[in-house]
Amino acid sequence: MRSASEVCSTLVIAPQWIGDAVMTEPLLRRLHARGERITVGALPWVAPVYRAMACVERVMEFPFAHGGLQWAARRAMARRLRGQFERAVVCPNSFKSALIPWWAGIPERVGYLGEARYGLLTQRLPNPSKTLRAPMVAFYGALSQAPGLEGQRPELSLSTQAVDAALQPLGLQSGSYCVLVPGAEYGPAKRWPTPHFAALARQILRDTGLKLLLLGSAKDAGVCADIAQAAQEAGPGRCIDLSGRTGLAQALALVSAAHSLVSNDSGMMHVAAAFGVPQVAIFGSSSPLHTPPLSDRAQVVWLKNDADYAPPLDCAPCFARQCPLGHTRCLRDVTPQRVWALLQSQDEKKVTRR
Repeated sequence: MRSASEVCSTLVIAPQWIGDAVMTEPLLRRLHARGERITVGALPWVAPVYRAMACVERVMEFPFAHGGLQWAARRAMARRLRGQFERAVVCPNSFKSALIPWWAGIPERVGYLGEARYGLLTQRLPNPSKTLRAPMVAFYGALSQAPGLEGQRPELSLSTQAVDAALQPLGLQSGSYCVLVPGAEYGPAKRWPTPHFAALARQILRDTGLKLLLLGSAKDAGVCADIAQAAQEAGPGRCIDLSGRTGLAQALALVSAAHSLVSNDSGMMHVAAAFGVPQVAIFGSSSPLHTPPLSDRAQVVWLKNDADYAPPLDCAPCFARQCPLGHTRCLRDVTPQRVWALLQSQDEKKVTRR
């Protein structure tokens, strides 16, 4: 066993989704607190999340694409890492994610048992039940093999300089805008209808002095354009559509300085929670019991869990990419008026706190 005074150099293999990356922060904070120097190996599209974690010493971007084992590239990366680390923590459950620590000869390799990884890991945790889904923070936190992570929440932070660099080109000030994130990478069964987002955008611009920021990937450009057009009718010049035009680092900075945020169950929902931004999170096919925004300043709308909602919604959560029944009532029946009322209550909470 390593003594408390010894420093362990640890490589953490990161998940490939933004929300999952955020959910690993309490795990990394625990490893750092017990004296481990943390390097995170991450794909380029999630690497900025780890640069916003104070406990991470170094972030290495892995030059891999979605899909495929990419044996040659992984072997080359493993050769570069040989001799640098005493321990590896493998967050994803895939076979390929455990290859680099094994090929690099890292002595301790911790991860969940799955996808024929038995020989690749030296310490293997049993996978939780698929029917009783553990909260994701607890799922990743268990890889620390230490108790006491219950109730911990992810925390992200950025320097004032990084935030100012994102705000100034857009002529924005901290707290002067609301962010809408209408996309969800997983599929349409997690996306609140575009007309609902448009109606909410008009309401915000009519009834507040806030500007609107629309964030999303290039895939969300069409949806954001529709919302922006509706918003311009209510508040000309006060809506900025940045879909497909920001990198993740800039998007993180913009979210961190927002007055408030409305999103589906998505990576940006978890980012906002980790920055402590007031938000309303809209759930449909997925469950906030499994992946809630972990913040006192977050409010969740989920018809499945709403005793006042009628008729009862028995089909959620289905965890499907597209509604199996074709109606998407779990999202369609969440009205813009309801989300607007929750946003207003967030402002009331701010006044109470002062």
